[in-house]
Amino acid sequence: MCGITGIWTTRSAEQGLSATAQRMAQAIRHRGPDDGGCWSDLTAGVALAHRRLSIVDLSPLGRQPMLSPSERYVIVFNGEVYNHRELRRQLLKEFGTALQFRGHSDTEVMLAAIDAWGLERAVKRFVGMFAFALWDRVERELHLVRDRLGIKPLYYGRAGGALVFGSELKALTAHPDFTGEVSRDALALLLRFNYVPAPYSIYTGISKLLPATILTLRSPSSQGDAQVFWSAREAVERGRRDPFSGSDEEAVEELDRRLRDAVGLRMLADVPVGAFLSGGIDSSTVVALMQAQSNRPVKTFSIGSSDGQLDEAPFAKKVAKHLGTDHTELYATAQDALDVIPHLATIYDEPFADSSQIPTCLVSRLARQEVTVALSGDGGDEVFAGYNRHVWVPAIWKKVGWIPPSVRHAGGQALTMMSPEAWNRGFDRLGQVLPKTLSHRSPGDKLHKLAGILSASSPEAMYLGVSSQWPTPERIVVGSVEPQTPLTDTAAQPDLDDFTERMLYLDLVTYLPDDILTKVDRASMAVSLEARVPLLDHRVVEFGWRLPLSMKIRRGRSKWLLRRVLEQYVPARLVERPKAGFGLPIATWLRGPLRDWANALLDRRRLAEEGFFQPQAVNQKWAEHLSGRRNWQSHLWGLLMFQSWHEAMKPDLAADSAASVRWP
Repeated sequence: MCGITGIWTTRSAEQGLSATAQRMAQAIRHRGPDDGGCWSDLTAGVALAHRRLSIVDLSPLGRQPMLSPSERYVIVFNGEVYNHRELRRQLLKEFGTALQFRGHSDTEVMLAAIDAWGLERAVKRFVGMFAFALWDRVERELHLVRDRLGIKPLYYGRAGGALVFGSELKALTAHPDFTGEVSRDALALLLRFNYVPAPYSIYTGISKLLPATILTLRSPSSQGDAQVFWSAREAVERGRRDPFSGSDEEAVEELDRRLRDAVGLRMLADVPVGAFLSGGIDSSTVVALMQAQSNRPVKTFSIGSSDGQLDEAPFAKKVAKHLGTDHTELYATAQDALDVIPHLATIYDEPFADSSQIPTCLVSRLARQEVTVALSGDGGDEVFAGYNRHVWVPAIWKKVGWIPPSVRHAGGQALTMMSPEAWNRGFDRLGQVLPKTLSHRSPGDKLHKLAGILSASSPEAMYLGVSSQWPTPERIVVGSVEPQTPLTDTAAQPDLDDFTERMLYLDLVTYLPDDILTKVDRASMAVSLEARVPLLDHRVVEFGWRLPLSMKIRRGRSKWLLRRVLEQYVPARLVERPKAGFGLPIATWLRGPLRDWANALLDRRRLAEEGFFQPQAVNQKWAEHLSGRRNWQSHLWGLLMFQSWHEAMKPDLAADSAASVRWP
């Protein structure tokens, strides 16, 4: 795992080109503290720089930037190609002694494959996570490439007359000509989703490369030609045309085989490997399959708290004991979590407002004390239908969709007549007599969320409402026009009859790369930890789309088939519980220890002077939250993360961005 960056400028022989590239790389040193390198061609105006976190082939033979055997290509690469050993065997079988490998890094194999088969054919054979830049010294072309699911990040755009790119925005902002104008349209997207979706970034003129894309640029000023080498939409439609037709038992056997292979590949490293363990279905499956293939206890890590807010530790401990892992827990205090918040602006590099970023930072720091690689269960919800919304949104629409919208709207207003806190107190009393399986965290907040989507005109509109924080962000962000995304562009969606499957597809191409994978990448790389996600092996994803929906959701239970696989290793009683995820009392903290911090960032005069947000609308939400009448935690957190980020960027944009993340 590494950090990459580079420059391509028309000002050939520009003074300080290599020094600038190295300065940009230094800004992301946390992604690769072990080594660094730079390659430049002044006649072409190109410089590529790299920061290395040594994982495979720790010797200098794995150092980047690296030239291909033919010396035609130069690469800087972030990620891992897990099947590089198999690719090496194929290359040696095809070319024999004509091909000589110096070391055993995946980077060297990638370059040999590109030399032998061409870029597109080679990339289609890669199994892994990757973002890389490839300079073609013959054609004088720059290729930017990102993996199929968007696991690894890659930004690109222009600073002055130069094309710049990098693993994080810090690298780009370290270029002396970077100006950093905030995109108000992207800011509107942030308020809707609490993240900025690709291809947009928080800066005007800077883009995120879309997943599964090869962008070929023939000059620093060109827009480039984008080629998609794998399509989630085509994978979905292909899977539905060729559905799995075997029995339940055959499906369990096939999924177990595929997952075992995906996990086994991701255990290969020349450094210590462990896993995040929450005690839920996804992470428990990954750890179970790791332990089944290991001759020693797997190192596992989880976090909890004595006040019950981060409550995964007791479940994880039971799973770890059953599997026999070498388990480490951190019982974090509220202060531990609060101490992360001042670092979020620099860790996440652009405003990002999924509050589970905080415990993700904590568990990453915990794991890094013992391992350099950690496997994660991320992706299971998107591939195997694990979110609550996958079950209850279609159910709600089926029950209320026939009712006139005006009547549903009136019903929603009735639900909000009681505050979330009042609803919670009522459910607490009911909880004393109801089964635990019917208990849910913060039911009042969920009822208020339901109230906001009851009047939706279609199931797609209901899903958009569930996915949104501010339903009309253009009214909040001054001068913005909200861009279209896959959630609103129906022409870009696959041909699927079932609404639940349409939700799964949209989660796969939006929420997964832009929220979940972004969260894990930045939190882990801030402490120089490589996070691997075996459930997102593209072959597992493709198989997942061949499965009938009845093997994902059965009798109201999500992830049915994945649960059946896990039950071969872990008793169901150890993992069965209502889905909750990471729980932090952000709403309470905003009324308590974070109140002064939030007050300063949301000050009416400050908002008016900065000119990004409508002060009256923001202050109304803030006042209602402070009073306890409403819980506007998710709305406010997006505003606060932007304000905190903007404040961190203001003093000296270039200097601040050039400084590496200082967390912990």
